[in-house]
Amino acid sequence: MRISSADIIVTSPSRNFVTLKIVTEDGVVGWGDATLNGRELAVASYLSEHVLPLLIGRDAHRIEDTWQFLYRSAYWRRGPVTMAAIAAVDMALWDIKGKVAGLPLYQLLGGASRVGLHTYGHASGRDLPELFDSVRATLEEGHRSVRIQTSIPGVRAVYGVASQAQSTGERYDYEPAGRGSQPAEEDWDTGAYLRHLPTVFEAVRNEFGSELPLLHDGHHRMTPLQAARLGRSLEPYDLFWLEDCTPAENQRALEVVRRNTITPLAIGEVFNTIWDFQHLIQAQLIDYVRAASTHFGGVSPLKKVMDFAAQYQIKSGFHGPTDVSPIGFAAQVHVGLAIHNFGIQEYMLHSSLTESVFDQGMTFVDGFLHPSDRPGLGVEVDEEAAAAFPYQRAYLPFNRLPDGTMHDW
Repeated sequence: MRISSADIIVTSPSRNFVTLKIVTEDGVVGWGDATLNGRELAVASYLSEHVLPLLIGRDAHRIEDTWQFLYRSAYWRRGPVTMAAIAAVDMALWDIKGKVAGLPLYQLLGGASRVGLHTYGHASGRDLPELFDSVRATLEEGHRSVRIQTSIPGVRAVYGVASQAQSTGERYDYEPAGRGSQPAEEDWDTGAYLRHLPTVFEAVRNEFGSELPLLHDGHHRMTPLQAARLGRSLEPYDLFWLEDCTPAENQRALEVVRRNTITPLAIGEVFNTIWDFQHLIQAQLIDYVRAASTHFGGVSPLKKVMDFAAQYQIKSGFHGPTDVSPIGFAAQVHVGLAIHNFGIQEYMLHSSLTESVFDQGMTFVDGFLHPSDRPGLGVEVDEEAAAAFPYQRAYLPFNRLPDGTMHDW
């Protein structure tokens, strides 16, 4: 079954998405997600200029061979642009294979290992009353675990706090990317953060009890020693995980954190390949794999990294923000349903405008997420609706310390 055409759709229903459409000579359509938040057009160009011409005439059933061809034939490997492009192709081919077989993707991956996916939602606030209200709202949505993010005294704008005033412009679709010609500059103070955060978790535990699973995202802002200090100070509050506590490009940094705290660690939403996880998994320096299908090369490598992690009792905690489109999100929900070592799935609701473009079969019932039993990925794209929302330039913010030094965001 040969590929007859391939096209790119760039649309912005509340935020920007890059979608790949592959059509076979038999008329079967497969959809893939190539969104890279803040660099969407780079991936769209990579696909249209370099990848799509290579797909025409290829056998759509040869998913693994196509993945290896796109990865190895370019010579210049890895990186978020390349891997998001490969991911879109991989997802679209799995979508086609599922539709031809008349089966949802998870059935092609070995079938369901559970009835649905345990999720966590996001709660945040500028102060404790606002945070408590946000936690209650998150639980009312059906989530059984909650990520806690909070404003920091003396810091104007902190990632993950949806209600705060932004440096420039307004947040849209529950994410900090801002539309405009320049990214927003924000400030940061690690000392203030390390002093304040344990008091917040103490208050949350006092308010909601000891049984509610709580998570926190450090967003790569700490040195290894600072991360170890935070992990230890949060131990009395029994976190489900501490996420992205330090930039993971330095793989050995996690050894310092691991030696000094028993707080579980989650890493990897900015990783692009299975090799980025190799040492972290083999040395058992993390507890949860945070990879996202869209930025990790698609379904095929996501399944492979989790099979590797299973040997070390490491579980999944796939990245699930709204800058992964409903297509990319569905892909990793299928993987999560099929693998044995599933841990938890981040779940953020897309806007109603986004849902007008992407028709999702996914369900969220009694706290469990299911990708649907539609053939393939279970997501279809309304191309006419997509055309009504042209691309708008948008950037994620960046951080400076009080003395003006650029800092990790």
